[in-house]
Amino acid sequence: MTSICLRFFPRTFAGILATESSALLWNVNCLAWRHTQLLAPTVCGTSHVQTRNYSFFTKLTANEIWQGVSGVSNAGRKRGRGKRGSGRRQVDLNRGQVHGEGRGGMVWPGLNAPVMKGRELVKIRKEAPNQQRIEELQKLRDKSSKFRQSKIPALQRGWTGAKFPGRSIGPPDPIGDYKFDGFDTRILEFKMVTNMTGNLGRKQKFSCFVVTGNQKGLAGYALGKAPNARAAMRKARNRAGQVLHYIERYEDHTVFHNFHTKERQTSIFVKKKEKGFGVVCHRALKTICEVIGIDDLYCQVEGSTKNIQNLTKAFFAGLINQETHQELADRLKLNVVEFRKETDFVPRIVASPTCEARDTLEKDENLDFENLYYGGKLEYYKKKPAPFYKKLPCYKWKQVSMHKSRNQRSAQLQRLALGIEPSNKSLEQ
Repeated sequence: MTSICLRFFPRTFAGILATESSALLWNVNCLAWRHTQLLAPTVCGTSHVQTRNYSFFTKLTANEIWQGVSGVSNAGRKRGRGKRGSGRRQVDLNRGQVHGEGRGGMVWPGLNAPVMKGRELVKIRKEAPNQQRIEELQKLRDKSSKFRQSKIPALQRGWTGAKFPGRSIGPPDPIGDYKFDGFDTRILEFKMVTNMTGNLGRKQKFSCFVVTGNQKGLAGYALGKAPNARAAMRKARNRAGQVLHYIERYEDHTVFHNFHTKERQTSIFVKKKEKGFGVVCHRALKTICEVIGIDDLYCQVEGSTKNIQNLTKAFFAGLINQETHQELADRLKLNVVEFRKETDFVPRIVASPTCEARDTLEKDENLDFENLYYGGKLEYYKKKPAPFYKKLPCYKWKQVSMHKSRNQRSAQLQRLALGIEPSNKSLEQ
């Protein structure tokens, strides 16, 4: 008695032709066989075969196989390898592929060709290979394997091109019913930090330091860390929205007075400026002024200028501890008077004490408004070098020849102003 048993597996078509004395086994297009086991024949004489289609390619996913080629092992990562990434990039081999089409040029009705063409039934047939299609697929794979830097609009770029510091990441997420309308968050520092542990080795995280504000005096800063870059940005942005400070501004464009502030080795001298001067300072401080709403300011940073976190902390501490003109008038019991160049230095009372003003001043009392909040500190002014031509001999000879007529032009202008300059007619007579 002869019987046939057919079983279907992924990528495998197996058949058994069994007889009383012999069995024939064949396999078509199978990658590997784990094991084959023949069970006892049944009453009808049919034998069952248990097979498993198991191989290296069916065990791992495509990403895991690519990672084995282009990645770094855990032991190598602990030793600091693979920080800059490998030269080989993953290639999407499925890009441009169509079901039913391959190098052989087969026609499969219902898959890559219609079942009926007119009144005729389309049959499975083999056509000549399409060399043009193979070249197009190769071009698509080459494009995906090459590194392509994403283009960022000019207004959305950071301080240095496509890097994160200086870029905007939007307002913080809403908290309940409160929405941060008009807020903008800027990245001040973005880096990767590492923590050495005893069990897991080096644990790497992304550190993101941001500042957020509504350009109307309300601003805050925060630090966020997470294994993912986007998660670190989101955490820092939401934390900054929960720690907001209100910054007092003079006429909504500058600070109330000059001041000195310090955080560890970072020292900042801040100067109040008139309208239209602009913001002249460190690029991190300029970004902070933009989100706060300060339009005119001058800052000089001394000491450590690369520590962005200390720079931000010192600047916020100085802005928060400002003293308004009214508070200054109440503390000194004197009128605060302002002199401006555009008004020909005519005194204008800005604030008066709420209590009675005093008439006398104490001995050696410091009332210099420019240096009142410097705390005895003085900013460093670097002496400008003399021009090169002052060291030349010809320059010295010219100065000697001009010495006898050095003040004649200014003296003539003074005589003209006083009306005592003789005219040309009087000189001729």
